[in-house]
Amino acid sequence: MSEGTTAQETQLQPLDAAALKGTGKVLAVHLSYNSRAAQRGRVPANPSYFMKASSSLSLTGGTVERPAGTELLAFEGEVALVIGKPARRVGLDEAWSYVGAVTASNDLGVYDIKYADKGSNIRSKSGDGFTPVGPNLVPAGLVDPAGLRIRTWVNGGLVQEDTTADLIFPFAQIVADLSQLMTLEPGDIILTGTPAGSSVIVPGDVVEVEVDSPATGLSSGRLSTTVTQGEVPFAEFGNTPKVTDKDREDAYGSAEAAGLAPKAPVLTEELKAKLASVATATISGALRKRGLNNVSIDGLQPTKTGRKVIGTARTLRYVPNREDLFKSHGGGYNAQKRIIDDLNEGDVLVMEARGEKGAGTLGDILALRAQIRGAAGVITDGGVRDLSAVAGLDIPAFYATAHPAVLGRKHVPWDTDITVACGGATVQPGDIIIADEDGILVLPPSLAEEIADEAVEQERQDTFVFEMVKAGHQVDGLFPMNADWLAKYREWTAAGGGQ
Repeated sequence: MSEGTTAQETQLQPLDAAALKGTGKVLAVHLSYNSRAAQRGRVPANPSYFMKASSSLSLTGGTVERPAGTELLAFEGEVALVIGKPARRVGLDEAWSYVGAVTASNDLGVYDIKYADKGSNIRSKSGDGFTPVGPNLVPAGLVDPAGLRIRTWVNGGLVQEDTTADLIFPFAQIVADLSQLMTLEPGDIILTGTPAGSSVIVPGDVVEVEVDSPATGLSSGRLSTTVTQGEVPFAEFGNTPKVTDKDREDAYGSAEAAGLAPKAPVLTEELKAKLASVATATISGALRKRGLNNVSIDGLQPTKTGRKVIGTARTLRYVPNREDLFKSHGGGYNAQKRIIDDLNEGDVLVMEARGEKGAGTLGDILALRAQIRGAAGVITDGGVRDLSAVAGLDIPAFYATAHPAVLGRKHVPWDTDITVACGGATVQPGDIIIADEDGILVLPPSLAEEIADEAVEQERQDTFVFEMVKAGHQVDGLFPMNADWLAKYREWTAAGGGQ
């Protein structure tokens, strides 16, 4: 033992290529740190996972290629658990004993191709060199799993720092949970999720990740990876890179970090208050004056009366059920569940169900999730399951009928945030939805402010006319107002009438 080296430190083992050849599975947790959940705007109730190819493993000092034609290669510093003995259906109290060692890892991924594999991350996360690990293995028995620290540097600057005390799901829960359906074999690696601070890296950047135990002084050492630029483009016979601003926001961690100019909300609180103060019929009249006669979602009924819903449209489209397509798109974390998990404060989810009343498109669990996400309402021209439970929630819903059947009878949840047809009206993401028991209107955002102002003025005039008729004046010349009555109306408003 050299001078200054502790007995524990001598138990550290360098991770080498031979050790990686024994890795059969690389399993990864989607979201496990509270700091990352705060960025994403959601806290999962239970852990969920994806797999990375074992061929993506690499050692410290290596390189990772940013594929040609892509822009969003992102790093994620993580604690890696290396399984030490076979684990099958293990309990929480014993799960940590099945971990042989911990080390540093970098769960690299390219967001440009993430869309292609329906959430499985197969290609976006499994490129060659996309899972660097090491450099040293820290024996799990020597450290407290709740007392580890994870840090990441890019070009020498610290960009991530968190501790496992901030985990949503303790390591024992992750190991025990995965072992319920599969045997974790010695050498298998579990990537345990990344804290806040993950972002995009570019060719020339050097990323370093370290996992240590401050209480013991044990450390994995710094895992170093250098980014290079790929030269071979994606072949046209498969999915090719494409990105959206949402991809950029996710990859960089925020819209600001991605350099995206924050979009001023069209539906401001002031505009919302104006629209809430006027009748749906008045807004409909203002739309009709502009030639918009097909902007009402018809044939639906509300779960709540006396409530006006005003919000921004998010959309979901169902296609007619086809058994093979339902197998690929209907189960698991499908389009329906994904968009409900992505709803934000004030959103109104509008579902295109083709007017099909033979199956439910919404039930109490997902309606509750939409409510918890802060959505203003849900609209479907299909059926609703668990109607009494949905009606008992605070979130208003509008629906065609009640029906007990699940999606697979008539529908496949297909895609989201596209232009849809609902109740005979075309709805685009970002449209303003105004709904109450008198009807549901789709208001184009570009016209919202002028229509609101006109509707407020129209209702003020209607109040004046009502008062004049109530006072005994005849309707002729008053409704609509001629020049004389308009002059009297202006005097009335100047004196505070209609305020």
